[in-house]
Amino acid sequence: MAGTGPTLSVDGRALRVVIVAGLWHDVITDGLIAGATRVLEASGASWSLVRVPGSFELPVACKVALENGADAAVALGVIIRGGTPHFEFVSNAATDGLTRVALDTGKPVGFGVLTLDDEQQGLDRAGLPGSKEDKGEEAASAALATAMLLRELRGHVG
Repeated sequence: MAGTGPTLSVDGRALRVVIVAGLWHDVITDGLIAGATRVLEASGASWSLVRVPGSFELPVACKVALENGADAAVALGVIIRGGTPHFEFVSNAATDGLTRVALDTGKPVGFGVLTLDDEQQGLDRAGLPGSKEDKGEEAASAALATAMLLRELRGHVG
């Protein structure tokens, strides 16, 4: 386990959030989505879910969602190491792309892309019964908290 992060509680009633999730490794991804939606529902944020083919497509879908009025995005994906360099290419593209989207749009992207050596690591982090962590919950919490912080920094509180 990587460690326990901060507990973030945000009133998100003024926020529109888009969850963008890949279709690969559906049991793990569905767990991530469930964790993210629990946080968003509890915060009162308005949210929607968009599915993309895989983690490589997360950045472009998040960018379009943020350019079209979303206050934040939550990117959820699962990349499991195989026997070729494909893992590194997709992991780097997703990570670098999502960082660029956040910087280019000035809006937060909650990072819930799991880069794993095996499926069990994902099951341990997906917020499923028996999981040690809930990375979907963490990504949504970070996106909400950052969206509110950016509003404060820009003077748009209230």
